[in-house]
Amino acid sequence: MPRAVVLGGTGSIGQAIARRLIPSGWSVELTGRTAGRLPQDLLEAGAGFRQADRSDLHTLRETLRSGADLVVDCACYTASDARSLIPFLSGVEATVMISTKAVYVDEQGRHVNSESPPLFPVPIRESQPTVAPADGDYRTAAGYAPNKVAAEQVLLNSEAPVTVLRPSKVHGAGALRPREWVFVKRVLDHRPAVFLAHQGAGVDHTSAAANIAALVERVAAVPGRRILNSADPDAPSALRIARVVAEHLNHEWREVLLDERNDVLGLHPWDAPFPIVLDTSAALDLGYEPVGTFGDTIAAEIDWLVNEPQRRPAADDSFFAPFFDYEAEDRYLTS
Repeated sequence: MPRAVVLGGTGSIGQAIARRLIPSGWSVELTGRTAGRLPQDLLEAGAGFRQADRSDLHTLRETLRSGADLVVDCACYTASDARSLIPFLSGVEATVMISTKAVYVDEQGRHVNSESPPLFPVPIRESQPTVAPADGDYRTAAGYAPNKVAAEQVLLNSEAPVTVLRPSKVHGAGALRPREWVFVKRVLDHRPAVFLAHQGAGVDHTSAAANIAALVERVAAVPGRRILNSADPDAPSALRIARVVAEHLNHEWREVLLDERNDVLGLHPWDAPFPIVLDTSAALDLGYEPVGTFGDTIAAEIDWLVNEPQRRPAADDSFFAPFFDYEAEDRYLTS
């Protein structure tokens, strides 16, 4: 029985990998800080869990002591994280590091966390330039991508067969930041309208955890040292995402499509002034087959948010708070 170890595996990507590999005969062990984040059905299906912080080298050593056919690192944020992993990869057939599309820069050096929005060639290939590698605090907007690039380079410069995956806006059950909550909550609150800035035309490519898991499985079958974009076969607009959520929950609302001059109403996580679309042809050339489009794969996250209220973002979550100015919306609707 092949063995897979997923570090930082209690989130949407780790859960999707376990759901993908276990039915195919894999033994899957997930590590994470909190066992409570793993759904019971995964544990009943045979997924193993080891409580551990990613920086705990003793636990990392114990987890990989007996070897593995596949190691997926969902929590490699810095060059230090990458260096700590390399000594344990001897004999591992394939290693996958989950990186991010945030590393890419346009001709002006702008990236998705810059003050000014980037203007990328569409679609973005893996050869697109990236920010310069650096250390510092990876938890900041300025430090996140440079640290990821540094981690990528450490692993790719090692002798291990490491594949770096660069997803975009990840969605799936178990997500720490389920962006689709912006629309799901509106349905649950019986809102009569959905407000969308820039006419809802913003496109920031989505990446289903289930599609990432399918690519991970393919990489395990064809190990190598490479970088691959990982995104859904379609790149839906914000308007399309809102419609998919409403349709799945059998909800009807008025679509209020605002122009670019409104900076109060219509905020949403996909409001990219210029389209951000990843080229996934390299993954397809490897023999990867997507599970489905955004519309095909988002149902699992929507149902998870509806059926497990304890998993929803907190009411005072600072990320989501700006998206729910219902008072301003009601004033607009009655004016």
